[in-house]
Amino acid sequence: MSVDMTKGQRISLDKPDGGALTSVRMGLGWRAARRKGFLAKLAGPKEIDLDASALLFADGQLADVVFFQHLVSDDGSVRHLGDNLTGGSGAGGDDEVVLVDLGRVPGRVDQIVFTVNSFTGQTFAEVEDAFCRVVDEVTGGELARYTLSGGGAYTAQIMAKLRRGGGSWQVEAIGEPATGRTFQDLLPAVSAHL
Repeated sequence: MSVDMTKGQRISLDKPDGGALTSVRMGLGWRAARRKGFLAKLAGPKEIDLDASALLFADGQLADVVFFQHLVSDDGSVRHLGDNLTGGSGAGGDDEVVLVDLGRVPGRVDQIVFTVNSFTGQTFAEVEDAFCRVVDEVTGGELARYTLSGGGAYTAQIMAKLRRGGGSWQVEAIGEPATGRTFQDLLPAVSAHL
């Protein structure tokens, strides 16, 4: 059963039967906002290149990053499945995917922050139907979904994070707008959510 998350909400990633998840997928989906006006409709939708990144932190310090130019974490526990340069059809499918093998994440890593940025510089006012979701990679069941509501004159979003504590993982919807074309640009804004 999936939970539609609100900004700031946290949910446990423990299974209802008391077991722990072993692998999760963070999926990101979006599409370009429909253009208005006759000529804009003839030209069709504008392509939007959003990039998902996973920032691994250990005690508040950046330990590793997984993004379109570094697809696998140094320890192999986090994998990005590739860059989507245009977004989706708005049908709800994942346009970019980051897989996290929770059992392989090094013990020193206590948070994994998921960000999205507009590499080509378009603002989120030009994006619609953006979401991130957490899926149990073993069963395929969606556990949580955070839908980005409203556009905005910003070029990035700190979407969500996985936090380890007490031997289990939680997911938290952050939904904080930011500015930047790359994950490096977002680091000052991300630090406020650690």
